[in-house]
Amino acid sequence: MSNVREYWAVETTDLLVRLGSSKDGLAQGEAERRIVEYGENRIIEEGDDGAVKLLLRQFESPLVLILIFAAVVSMVLHEWSESAIILAIVFGSTALGFVQEFRASQAVQDLRGRLSLKVNVVRDGALRQIDTVQVVPGDIVVLAAGNLIPADGIVLEARDFLVAQAALTGESFPVEKRAGVVLPNATLQDRANMVFQGTSVRSGTARIVVAQTGRVTAFGAIAARLSRAEPETDFARGIRKFGYLLTRVMMVIVICVLLANLLLDRPVVESLLFSVALAVGLTPELLPAIISVTLSSGARRMADRGVIVRRLAAIENLGSADILCTDKTGTLTRGVVELSAAMGPEGQPSDKVLQLAQINAALETGIENPLDAAILASAAARGFAPPVAQKIDEIPYDFLRKRLTIVVETGSQGQHLIISKGAFDEVLACCNRVQGAKGPEPLDDSMRAKLIAYYAAQGAEGFRVLGIATSEVAAKAHYGHEDEVGLVFAGFFEFFDPIKPGITETLAALAALGVRVKVITGDNRHVAAHVGAAVGLGSAFLTGADLADMRDEALWHLAEATDIFSEIDPQQKERIVRALQSRGHSVAYLGDGINDAPALKAADVGISVEGAVDVARDSADIVLLDRDLDVLRQGIVDGRRTFANTMKYIQITTSANFGNMISMALGTLFLPFLPLTAGQILLNNFLSDIPSIAISTDTVDSETVSSAPRWNIGGLRRFMIVFGLISTVFDLALFGLLVLVFHTTQVEFQSTWFIVSLLTELAVVLVLRTAHPFWKSHPGRVLVLTTAVVFLMALALPYLGVVAVWMELAPLPLPLFLTGLAVVFAYVATTEMVKRAYYRHRFSAGANQG
Repeated sequence: MSNVREYWAVETTDLLVRLGSSKDGLAQGEAERRIVEYGENRIIEEGDDGAVKLLLRQFESPLVLILIFAAVVSMVLHEWSESAIILAIVFGSTALGFVQEFRASQAVQDLRGRLSLKVNVVRDGALRQIDTVQVVPGDIVVLAAGNLIPADGIVLEARDFLVAQAALTGESFPVEKRAGVVLPNATLQDRANMVFQGTSVRSGTARIVVAQTGRVTAFGAIAARLSRAEPETDFARGIRKFGYLLTRVMMVIVICVLLANLLLDRPVVESLLFSVALAVGLTPELLPAIISVTLSSGARRMADRGVIVRRLAAIENLGSADILCTDKTGTLTRGVVELSAAMGPEGQPSDKVLQLAQINAALETGIENPLDAAILASAAARGFAPPVAQKIDEIPYDFLRKRLTIVVETGSQGQHLIISKGAFDEVLACCNRVQGAKGPEPLDDSMRAKLIAYYAAQGAEGFRVLGIATSEVAAKAHYGHEDEVGLVFAGFFEFFDPIKPGITETLAALAALGVRVKVITGDNRHVAAHVGAAVGLGSAFLTGADLADMRDEALWHLAEATDIFSEIDPQQKERIVRALQSRGHSVAYLGDGINDAPALKAADVGISVEGAVDVARDSADIVLLDRDLDVLRQGIVDGRRTFANTMKYIQITTSANFGNMISMALGTLFLPFLPLTAGQILLNNFLSDIPSIAISTDTVDSETVSSAPRWNIGGLRRFMIVFGLISTVFDLALFGLLVLVFHTTQVEFQSTWFIVSLLTELAVVLVLRTAHPFWKSHPGRVLVLTTAVVFLMALALPYLGVVAVWMELAPLPLPLFLTGLAVVFAYVATTEMVKRAYYRHRFSAGANQG
């Protein structure tokens, strides 16, 4: 069946036989048997990782590999305790990371399952809707504008069927597909009778028979060659630059410490292990797990509010957005379109216009839209019977013509009636006559100006006005765009979509978050201006005609100052997004139509809604279950909280680790022994990281989410140095007390500093997690609980017998214990005072460290 070779060169009747199918589709039982035989129709998605793959990923870090290498070296040199300690810490860290990432991965898969794409297939002779993964070879699939094509197949019948297949073939414009056969050696581009998985229907309708599914489709077969990384996000770019910063600092410290130890004639292996441990101690090795946990936690919170995250990284991008581009329908307005009037050319109510619109709306088979639904509902409410006219042909809607034409029989022998409805300007352009009281009359300049004036006046009142035109023509078998000429303008039909209650307050709340809303709509300038004024947006607007004559450099500057873009086509939507990005803005784009897909892909974060067309949902990073800007506003706040908690971990951990590493590096210069053993360094670092897992649940100060956060590597470096060196000052003071006052042994020194270092790292989390005095900003309960547990573990470790001996720790004499606690309290107090000065300076400078 699916092994039919070169099926594009086979007559459709023969192909159906070879595939064991028919135009009535497969039997449900046969389809279920085939899904067992061929598997589900899916290509493995990025992020769909199994447990084994996730576990192996934990060992990809160069630092983990260095540690394993160090452990192997220790075993070769029979340093069994050092080797065991290093391996225990490595496997403890990787196990913790694996558990958290596995939970995050499962959460993502659960959320994706809520957004599975559907497709219409013929099973047992009836049309039914199934998940795309259930499509099998031999299925008959019914496609319409906006659908994603679920598998490779052959066109059985098509009507003005245009497919966008740039993702597969690189063709810039949609290509027409039709039934027939092509040569066996035809290239992908030349297979005009074939559609491919992953491409999308731009206009028209078709029925196809599925020939290949899943990995054996054209897309699946060349997926490795076609696959490319998504453009680097602002957050990913920040992580990368942060990694560069750590690498530079780590290399300097490690090389200097290793050389110093060798110059002091200390054992090579011990010095090497100590240097490697320093490198690991500086690095927040749980950062990948922390990011996964924080993002998945944020995704679950957002899902509870009706915001489904398809790509976890989009959470950070949503929080960083400072411009939101959106259509007006359903966001600024209620999205409940009602036909308010059907009017003749003179502006008088006309049942004839409504009847013509009813025929056009009832017989069209392309894009389902609320305007046609409103026409049919109004006609039914007026008591109009369903149209009985025999449909001859259809010229589907597209975004260049902006009109839809239906051809029906008239009852007169040899005559057909063309009914074309759509955007007023585009319909009027096809007309050379206008319907008068006694019949068609010439459409002169005076009448044309009168029609345009009525259209503008109604648009200024907030009505969306479409035009409708007709013409009786000599009958023929097929009609095309060339037949949409010489029509008679029959009248207007007007729709009204009331402003959504509370939208003005929502826009004000978004503005308070530093998010500016820009309306990008294909609707006419008059309606767009009316809606903008009603909701309090600025009056500056540009039209698609303005953009067509504008250079990119000019648009870069005007886009920032413009609040409303009207009469915009799909390519111009993408162009506006890129213009805003070129000015340094992070752009979120909300759209649900076929014409929104390019802009959704181009935006920093693409947002769609549950009822959107397939191609829009597939292009989006985030899907709203309810098209509500207030829900999106809360999603932005959640994104900023997620970003803030991630930055907390990075800032606090790197500053604390940096301070400890500097202290140990300096300590090696005057101490007769190492400040800590390699195993103690690793255990210290591991234990101090445990509470960090709970940072994803931490509370966030209100001012942290009041503006769009940005990565600031310079600010992060300053934070690390300032607060890291405070730690170093107190460490060196403790070193002096232990050596000069208490004259401690090596074990006493290492035990004391191990405990003090761990306690200070735990305490400083509660201090530096907020810009406020730490007692005025309440941390999350889980963070407090885990911090308290590890705090008690730190105090208990020297008394745990075998563990203490293994880690070379000893119980502290009371004077040493009290001195250590005094240093911890002094350090916390000093950090709190410096923090106030630091943030006072930061806020006065207008910076944002997250």
